[in-house]
Amino acid sequence: MKMRRIVSLVLTVIMIGTMAAVAANAVDTGSYSAGAGYYNSAEASGRGYADSAYSGSDLGATYTPSATTWKVWSPAASAVKLKLYKTGTDRENGAGVIGTYNLTKGDNSVWSVKLDGDYKNVYYTYLVTAKNILGTATETNETQDVYSKAVGANGNRSMVVDLSSTNPEGWDKDKHVTHKTKTTAAVWELHVRDFSCDPNSGVSDKNRGCYLAFTEGGTTYKKQGTLKTCLDYLVENNINTVQLLPIADFDGVDEIYGASEKDRNWGYNPVNYNVPDGSYASNPYDGNVRINETKQMVQALHSRGISVVMDVVYNHTAGADGSCFTKTVPGYYYRMESKEAYVDGSGQGNELASEKKMVRNYIVQSLQYWANEYHIDGFRFDLMGCIDITTLSQARTKLNSIDNNILMYGEPWTGGTSAVPNGPSETNTGSYPKGVGGFSGKFREAATAVNVKYDNVSKEVTYGWVSGSQWGGGTSTVVSGIKGAIHDSSDKSKTVNFID
Repeated sequence: MKMRRIVSLVLTVIMIGTMAAVAANAVDTGSYSAGAGYYNSAEASGRGYADSAYSGSDLGATYTPSATTWKVWSPAASAVKLKLYKTGTDRENGAGVIGTYNLTKGDNSVWSVKLDGDYKNVYYTYLVTAKNILGTATETNETQDVYSKAVGANGNRSMVVDLSSTNPEGWDKDKHVTHKTKTTAAVWELHVRDFSCDPNSGVSDKNRGCYLAFTEGGTTYKKQGTLKTCLDYLVENNINTVQLLPIADFDGVDEIYGASEKDRNWGYNPVNYNVPDGSYASNPYDGNVRINETKQMVQALHSRGISVVMDVVYNHTAGADGSCFTKTVPGYYYRMESKEAYVDGSGQGNELASEKKMVRNYIVQSLQYWANEYHIDGFRFDLMGCIDITTLSQARTKLNSIDNNILMYGEPWTGGTSAVPNGPSETNTGSYPKGVGGFSGKFREAATAVNVKYDNVSKEVTYGWVSGSQWGGGTSTVVSGIKGAIHDSSDKSKTVNFID
C-alpha cells in the first residue's frame, strides 16, 4: 500500500481559458479613493504621487561588468543615499561598509546613481529621508531595495546580482511546461520543506527540506528501494502540476539556521517579492545560491514533465510600518483607513493598494519576472479578492505575451473587510479577465467539509454531501460545482473546483 503524505491534493477542473470576458477598467489616477473608510494619505497630503508614477522596468540595481546603476522611485523623499556593504549581514566574517553615495532626483521622482566598476555580489541598502507617514517629522530610514532581485540572509540587505551567472547548466534549454487544455492540470499543493524533510524520505541529508531535494531521483521510503518518494512519487501518481506554497522571501524563519520543525512557516508573510526565500537554500548568506537552487528545482520538475505554479501573496506584506515599501514611500503602497490605521482586508494587519499605479506596475512586473527569469508556469493568488480586476487583467495580458497557457487562479475572497475597488468575487466570476480562475469554496464545503463547533453547553458536528449531509447547499451546490458554476454564475470558464 502506498504511503501518502498529502499536504493537499487539489482535484481541479480549471476552466479559465475557454470563454472571453471583458474586465471592468476603472479610471486610474494612481491615488484612488475607494469610498467611505478609505483614506489615501498621499492624496490628502498633496504630494502628487499619482503624477510621478514611473512605468519603466529598470528600478533597482542594473548590473554590467563595467558599471551598476541604482534607481529608486520615491516622490516622498527629500534625499536618498546608497550604502554599500561587504556582506549581507554583520554576522559574517569580513563584514563592513564599503561606502555611501548620494542619489540624484530625476523625472518621475526616480532617484539614481551610477558607479563605474564591477559591483557584482556587493550588498547594499538605501537611506531614504522623508516625512513619516503622519507627516509630523522628517526621518531617515535604512531599507533594502523594494525591487531587490537578490538579498543576503534574512533579506535586510539587497545584493547586486549578475542573473546570467545564476543559471544552472542547461538552463537555456529549459522551457515552460504548460497545458494546452487547462482542464488537464492535476495540481498538487506542497510545501518545499515538508516535501522532503522526513528522515525516511530517501533524500540525502544535505538536501532534505531544501530546493535541491527536487533534483534527486530514485528516492524511496527509508531507501529500501520499494516505495517511491518525492519527485518520483509525483510522477508515479500522474501529478502534472505542482503548486508551491509561497517561496518568495518571507518573514518568520531565521534563514541562517534554516527551516525546521520548530522554526517553519507557510510563507504567507512576504518581505521581498522578487527573491526566493533563503531558508530552503544550502547557503542563505550568498544571494546567488538561492536563485540558482530555485532554478534547479524548476528545471528538475520540468524535466519530468511537471508544470510549476507559485503561490503568490500580493495582498499584504509581513508588516507595513517596517517594510521596505513604507520606508521608501511612506503612506503610498498600502490602503489606509486614516493616517494612523491600515485597511486590513487581508486579516494580516495591512492590505496592498493594487489600484495605485506603482503598486499595480510592481505586481505586474513581478509576475513577469518570475515567469521569465525562473520559468514559472503559473500563479495561484492568495486572497485574490484584495486585488482589483484591472491589475489582474493587465497581469494576464503581460503573461500572455510570454505564454498564453500560463495559469492564473486564486481565492476570490478576502481575509477581512477590504477597501479594494472593483475586486473579484466568488459570486461574480463574469467580471474576471479571460484566463483568470477563482476557487469555488462553496463547492468544497458542500461536498466534503466537516464543521465542528464546540462550547460548554453543546457540540455540533455537520458533514458535507459526500457524508450524506445537505449542508452548504447540499446536492444543488454540488451539482452546480460539477457543472463548473460558482454559486449562481452561469459562466463556467473561470471556475476552479477543488476538494481537500
